[in-house]
Amino acid sequence: MLLQIEHLKVQSFTGAELVRDVSFTVADGEIVGLVGESGCGKSITALTVAGLLPEGIRPTRGRVVFDHVDMVTLSRQERRALNGSRIGMVFQDALTALNPLLPVGHQIGEVLKIHTDMNRIERRKRVLEVMSAVDLPNPEELSRRYPHELSGGQRQRVLIAMAVINNPSLLIADEPTTALDSVVQGQILALLKDINSKEQVSILFISHDLSTVRRLCDRVVVLYAGIPAEIGTTAQVLARPAHVYTELLLAAIPTPDKRGQTLAQIPGQVADDRGPVTFCPFAPRCPKAISRCRKELPELREVEPGHWVACFLAEGGYDLGT
Repeated sequence: MLLQIEHLKVQSFTGAELVRDVSFTVADGEIVGLVGESGCGKSITALTVAGLLPEGIRPTRGRVVFDHVDMVTLSRQERRALNGSRIGMVFQDALTALNPLLPVGHQIGEVLKIHTDMNRIERRKRVLEVMSAVDLPNPEELSRRYPHELSGGQRQRVLIAMAVINNPSLLIADEPTTALDSVVQGQILALLKDINSKEQVSILFISHDLSTVRRLCDRVVVLYAGIPAEIGTTAQVLARPAHVYTELLLAAIPTPDKRGQTLAQIPGQVADDRGPVTFCPFAPRCPKAISRCRKELPELREVEPGHWVACFLAEGGYDLGT
């Protein structure tokens, strides 16, 4: 198993639990989608794996085992050495992630300069190769442009080039299509799928959009308030959702058969209180909640092979009780 996250808890310096208890795996060559609303802990989980947590936020429990090495036990310097070589990171906002004062070719080459012994000529050759591989047109000319001179889709491809230039084993993509129009979104998803297929790179794909995850991912982890609500193959979770939260997320996706209809909405929002929880964190928003949901915290249970859910209402999973 390339990546194994076990009972991860991440807290801020104030004690707020940003990630409460997250466990899942990513196999070699697999694409796993980490899905949920803003504030559910998906980006913090991704930054923990990449070793890029901001100051004042740290893992306080659990393990993040990447290729048999527990990332939590490494120093900041050791984690950053892996990020850019064995682990590649694609951020959501390319314009913010890129340095506005440097040509994009120079920025791609910096990754090689930090992590390899290549000379300048070798780095330049590799930069042009990877720019071509991610479908950036006229790499020689475009490499000399600055970020503001590129389109949004081109800037996102530059970030992908930076992430894959050292042939990493794991690519983390944190909402890489959110700021792009639908046509460019499709192109970026196709590029990620192509990289996964050709290079056998595992991908941890962060998104709030289940329709995007459906197009790309092999498996899905649905997070709510820092806890997995449902885990399974994409087909299992999207065709047979077993958690009420997943059902509502799917009902909110616009589809041709819903034309002219009012889309479903999830009432309320993720609670701001990030202290320890002793009951289902979705219960205050759940239209199907029973009294047990407000008293006990459900554990993940397997409702079919490979399909896990933490919901007292899951079919075949629990005695509903009262």
